Amino acid sequence: MRASWIVGIAGLVLAGCASGDAYLARGSYDARQVVPPPPARGSAADDQDRRTFLDTRALKDSPRWSLARQDAREARIMEAYGCALGVTPTRATTPRLAALLHRVSRDVRPAIAAPKRLYDRKRPYQVDRGPICARSGAIVALTPDYPSGHATWGWTVGLVLAKAQPQRADAILKRARAYGESRVVCGVHNASSVEAGRINATALVDALSASPEFQADLAAVGAELDAARTAGPAPDKAWCETEAALLATSPY
Repeated sequence: MRASWIVGIAGLVLAGCASGDAYLARGSYDARQVVPPPPARGSAADDQDRRTFLDTRALKDSPRWSLARQDAREARIMEAYGCALGVTPTRATTPRLAALLHRVSRDVRPAIAAPKRLYDRKRPYQVDRGPICARSGAIVALTPDYPSGHATWGWTVGLVLAKAQPQRADAILKRARAYGESRVVCGVHNASSVEAGRINATALVDALSASPEFQADLAAVGAELDAARTAGPAPDKAWCETEAALLATSPY
């Protein structure tokens, strides 16, 4: 099993940003001590995961399915938060945010890889048949189901942005939750794996928050986002209304 898959989470969108080291000392955050074991095979929780996977296959080709496919492109995660932030972050307009997320990604990678190696859970479509919104071969080859890497990263970014922009925290975290739920819509993660990703991200961001360097960078990001919003342009209004309608209810 390889952990290098997660490089794409930050590396593609943040290419060209100052690299920097991780905020946390190596080994100081052990996700294996935080993320609980996945549901036991045949348990009620496992059966619920399987029912959720099968039920959500009906979403194929729906507007929510299209959003889930967009969310699968983790290299464009900053764009996903544009409506919630009132401005679409980019490397050019919000370089401090880009650099901070790049550094945070260095803490996220081992936090995802360690419990994945420990639990080595099959993805839902390896247990039950159903359409998914990604090529199964590449996903199977690179990483197992639990916890969801996309959900861990999406919730981490959401928590970071909510700290930087507390006045928009509700909208940001609503979008972050939907970003994780998109993995269930896509059929590439179980619902419990997405929840485990949120648990992982919450504990990780708590650890990051104890870093004075992280806090200083976070304050700079907050000011940068305020300035970027003032400078504009605002995200497309029609799309934000469409997105809000899609996020109004959970897909499962």
